[in-house]
Amino acid sequence: MSFKIKKCTACAAALLVCASMLSACGGRIASDDGGETLVGGDGTSAAAEASQPVTMASDTSNDVDPSVPVDLNERVSDKMYNRAILSEGNTVRLAAAMKKAKNGEKITVGVIGGSITQGSLASIPANCYASKFNDWWQNKFPGNVDFVNAGIGGTNSYLGVHRVDEQLLSYKPDVVIMEFSVNDTDKVMNKYSYDSLVRKILACESDPAVILLFTTMEDGTSLQDVHKEIGAAYDLPMISYHDAVYPEVAAGTLNWKDISPDNIHPNDAGHEIINQIISRYLDGVYNDLDSITEEPSAFTAEAFTKDYYADAKMLSAADITAVFSDGFEVVEKDFYDQFHNNWKTVSGGRITFELECSNLGFFFMRTTDGKGGKFEVYVDGTKKGTLNADFTGGWGNYGETQQVLFAAERTKHTIEVKPAEGSEDKGLTILGLMAS
Repeated sequence: MSFKIKKCTACAAALLVCASMLSACGGRIASDDGGETLVGGDGTSAAAEASQPVTMASDTSNDVDPSVPVDLNERVSDKMYNRAILSEGNTVRLAAAMKKAKNGEKITVGVIGGSITQGSLASIPANCYASKFNDWWQNKFPGNVDFVNAGIGGTNSYLGVHRVDEQLLSYKPDVVIMEFSVNDTDKVMNKYSYDSLVRKILACESDPAVILLFTTMEDGTSLQDVHKEIGAAYDLPMISYHDAVYPEVAAGTLNWKDISPDNIHPNDAGHEIINQIISRYLDGVYNDLDSITEEPSAFTAEAFTKDYYADAKMLSAADITAVFSDGFEVVEKDFYDQFHNNWKTVSGGRITFELECSNLGFFFMRTTDGKGGKFEVYVDGTKKGTLNADFTGGWGNYGETQQVLFAAERTKHTIEVKPAEGSEDKGLTILGLMAS
């Protein structure tokens, strides 16, 4: 993959800065020596991977004018658009997909991300940015485009890197938008998972173009400053809804409630802003097709991190058989249409697996009905974590990810799940094992 940069805005001058604006949620993972290390939060682990701050001159030409309110009935302003385009990136693969479709060949465009990509809180699916992204391609190349939406609410890039092969890459996409900046919260662990996910997609045999989309919460929380380091390393197009709207919200020229009914999800107006930015960017590439003569090449770039999840995969009861099970049964599906063959218990229960891996995580259900229990995970006889399935009083049932093993070497392990000491005999659904 070549590294021709067409244009970077002033925002891209800070691509290698690790900003500290986020109050990231920490998590515990197993360290190489078998103990546990706190990652995220203060970012104290993997310090050697942390980037050093870089001071660059700033361009104020696209700053918010406090005297000019945002009119949602008008098109996105040039200033908002320019702030949003952190980098146009390398457009060779994107142009190749457009040329392929223009020549009458079938292409596949896809999206992967969380609930925003899935379309949560858009009034109808057609008003979601992902559907509008598909519309752009359908309108330009009618009859030649297939679409895959691999967005799943409440999920992060750690789950994404384990599910992407089956749920997106199996369709051999030509173009992919990736959106995880409000669902990724751990500056260290999600830096690793996001990097591996980007690399998995870029290395797909269909040589897909990858566009990174960065969204935001109402208070500006977003992991885009971590994610854009990775985008810069691979010269990818990067579009920031955060940088388009948050400065306006902070300046009082845009009311957050006009673009979102809660503190995260865009409404139709918010999705339309994302759509206009993406469509304008795509139009620019389409109008420039004749000048983009380079052919796509295989992705061979060195990993920005250490590509810990290069061979990540999701394992269900169809892929691995428990060596011991008491109280757990295999169910066709418990919650998600995308994840079948789950292990489920409603009252205590123990289950044991044998698996060769270096890293291991659990994808399990958390429920609001008070029937979820606490279960401890032991790896080779050592306690590595607790799966808390109880989400009483929470916003709804969802699938949680928890990494329990993060080791340097790939070896065979015995993994046991059993009720936490002193806990009630309640339920647990294991949606899948995440192994690499």
